[in-house]
Amino acid sequence: MSFNKTPNLANVGKHFFKQKRVAKGSWQCRNFSSEVKHSKINVKRSFNQPPLNESLPGIPDAVYVSAKTEDNFTVVTKLSNGLRVASENRFGNFSTVGVIINSGSRFEVAYPSGVSHFFEKLAFQSTAKFENKNVILKELEKYGGICDCQSTRDATIYAASAMRNGIDSVINVIADAVLRPNITFEELTDAQQTIQYELENLKTKPEQDLILLDMIHAAAFRENTLGLPKICPEKNIYVIDKSVLFTYLNNHYSPSRMVVAGVGVDHNELVESVKKYFIEEEPIWVKETNLIKTEKHFLPDYSIAQYTGGIVQEVCEIPQFAGPSGLPELAHVVIGLEGTSYNDEDFIPLCVLNMIMGGGGSFSAGGPGKGMFARLYLNVLNKYHWISSATAYNHSYVDTGLFCIHVSAVPEYVGSMTEVIIKEIIGMTGTIYNEELSRAKKQLQSMLLMNLETKPVIFEDMARQVLANGFRKSPKMYCELINQVTHDDIKRVALRLLSGPVSVAARGNIAKLPLYADIQSALSVNAVQARATSVP
Repeated sequence: MSFNKTPNLANVGKHFFKQKRVAKGSWQCRNFSSEVKHSKINVKRSFNQPPLNESLPGIPDAVYVSAKTEDNFTVVTKLSNGLRVASENRFGNFSTVGVIINSGSRFEVAYPSGVSHFFEKLAFQSTAKFENKNVILKELEKYGGICDCQSTRDATIYAASAMRNGIDSVINVIADAVLRPNITFEELTDAQQTIQYELENLKTKPEQDLILLDMIHAAAFRENTLGLPKICPEKNIYVIDKSVLFTYLNNHYSPSRMVVAGVGVDHNELVESVKKYFIEEEPIWVKETNLIKTEKHFLPDYSIAQYTGGIVQEVCEIPQFAGPSGLPELAHVVIGLEGTSYNDEDFIPLCVLNMIMGGGGSFSAGGPGKGMFARLYLNVLNKYHWISSATAYNHSYVDTGLFCIHVSAVPEYVGSMTEVIIKEIIGMTGTIYNEELSRAKKQLQSMLLMNLETKPVIFEDMARQVLANGFRKSPKMYCELINQVTHDDIKRVALRLLSGPVSVAARGNIAKLPLYADIQSALSVNAVQARATSVP
């Protein structure tokens, strides 16, 4: 018997076939109907299994770990030389320890910009005790450890995560990397080449976030503090030498500007290790004074950030996304306003406002947890198909802040998308609905608590707070402050944002960008209030 490969589904269930391929395009089958009738299928269940509510015979009773109250509050000790040590004792065998330093690109006014960028590349290389990076990594591997260094505009962090029984060795490594680096000719050359490659790579990427972040800060704080570039300018790559780096270290890596912090460690043990390696052993520039320059203008800059407002723009071709997506070349615009410091009473309301605005890319996927009900999604990305992305950001520092919205679209819509964002910024001073305020507060609390589930994040949060204020506010305290934010708080903060000059950064084919004066005029607080009173 032969038939087509595709059987008639109407006959399925009437007969059981065992099919055997005998030739291409034909099948040999035999009827199993009668065999099924005479077959004995054993469906008998066994009831000899022990019941689930009784212990298995011969198995000892389970021993459960008793509940333990964790010592989660932050302990801070100030040592004789002004160095502060902070810790929180957390459950688990692994810990995160490191040092945060009051340094960064905002302090480079007397130096070639890019010094902090170099320290990221030179961290955990050869030191007075460790011959090279491989020796450091092998030392950390004894305790399952990893290390990293990150530099921001206002802080530099050297940190490592490892088993808590290796804290003394880890602190030894970190102290040597911070206070006693060698910075050999080969290491400096490698850092120069790495930074050169990073700059070239940035120019070939469609993503413009890092470049625009420097540009909007430069527009907001012209030639002072936070306006100095974090990314090393290409002209400075081969200007920054060993003497410049050690002079910066000598003036900024001082005990009073440092906090050594640890999460998941015993505080007394941490303090003893810090005394041994951070105090009893001197920095290399103290022993070898020929490494540094002694001019007074290299001393730390204690200037308060001066918000100026203004515009920084660059006409260029933005690289397109690779692949078959067919995405067009985009132009980018960032509109910024002076925000608040993280010690300001309006800091929490501004964070809630940032969540209300939200935003992201037009190709983002996800639900409410990703902010799909935020205003920049509902009012911008869902209404204007030609806008590629729209995202609100809130950057806060010790003395000021910067609130901004980054939007991108094809060049022909630059003028229109700028008008759309201006309208949304003005809308922040209007009606805030109960539902969106409640959602934004819940989302902010969720992000705060979820981020603080990992020890490295707890470490950075604790270290930054102790460096700035000498203590750490608990997450519970922040959640309570978020709950207290009202509609009036949001409106007050929005009007405060619009009370100062506007900052604008734009990059790409931006021929249709509105004039800065027009943007400033549209967003002045007087113009916004006049519109509000004229609405019937």
